[in-house]
Amino acid sequence: MIKLQLPHWLSGEELTKLKNSAQTWFERVASWTAWPLQQLDPLTCSPGILELIAWQRDITRYAGEPMGLYRKRVSFAYINAKDAGSTAGFIRICERLGIGHITTQERQEGWDWDIINIYLDDNQLADNPDLLREIIRMYGRTCRRYNFILETPVLAYMRCGEFSHTASTAVASMPNPGIRSQAHEVALNTATVVASLIKN
Repeated sequence: MIKLQLPHWLSGEELTKLKNSAQTWFERVASWTAWPLQQLDPLTCSPGILELIAWQRDITRYAGEPMGLYRKRVSFAYINAKDAGSTAGFIRICERLGIGHITTQERQEGWDWDIINIYLDDNQLADNPDLLREIIRMYGRTCRRYNFILETPVLAYMRCGEFSHTASTAVASMPNPGIRSQAHEVALNTATVVASLIKN
């Protein structure tokens, strides 16, 4: 809304009151004219209109769901329905609704073929159990079972250092004119002495 400004020669007390009254009136009129447009957005519409939009988009509010999350589910209903049924789409749905990044694996060795494992951390599951069930109910795959597998990140510290060694191998042999010894130098400062037969 444009803020009304009077010229300096009209800055008297009575004219300032008139200007403030006009400012308040036009702000109210602007809010009245913007109200219908705000009702088209699930994030800003009134609760009554929100219920109508949710019914149109087949979204039902579950018990205890916060209003902000409910508005977000209604707002993203179309794009979530488009992403349903794919692995990447399921991950995007969880990110949109505030769960955070998760990973999924399916057809893993040792599990039944119809099980999809969802890997997430303990906080994600503890903070959103009802929302995760609702996402699986609405956007999960048909004839699939879902497992929640918790991953707990652990900090690991590793030190790096340089080390080296010297090794030598000696082979004893009997003095014989038909046998001689040879020395070979190889990598890592390793000296190897071997015996080889010599035919006369």
